[in-house]
Amino acid sequence: MTVAADLVAELTSRGLTVAVAESLTGGALVAELVSVPGASAVVLGGVVAYQTELKHTLLGVDPGLLARHGPVHPDVAASMAVGVRDRLAAGGHPADIGLATTGVAGPDPQGGHAPGTVFVGLAVPGDVRVAELSLVGDRQAIRNATVSESLAALDRWLVETRE
Repeated sequence: MTVAADLVAELTSRGLTVAVAESLTGGALVAELVSVPGASAVVLGGVVAYQTELKHTLLGVDPGLLARHGPVHPDVAASMAVGVRDRLAAGGHPADIGLATTGVAGPDPQGGHAPGTVFVGLAVPGDVRVAELSLVGDRQAIRNATVSESLAALDRWLVETRE
């Protein structure tokens, strides 16, 4: 089984849903999750907010935060994760888990951040956490590693909260 398959199985067994907000991964994270048969039971959907403005208009990230720090910032990742939980509500219920990626895939720096600077946000009711990553490699390697690390962050949370 793949990591994504294990995650979908765990989410399904626990009756939890996930919504994904992506920037530098451009949909690759939600694509990895939905590649698993049965993912529709737990993956509500994904938002690709590649342009900075869309992080505000689609996900509710505070425009002042974006103006002060730009899109590559831990608070932006946290806000994206919180926002996607609410924005992709189904049946009047927000997603149980919001997962978000923002960062610089390269090849050039962005906003003073080197390629490989990535933040992964995870939001659940009462808890928001952000993992800061310093990844190496070319653009595709950074994007692939971001997907892997995002799945690992979700897995860590599931392990921590397992009864």
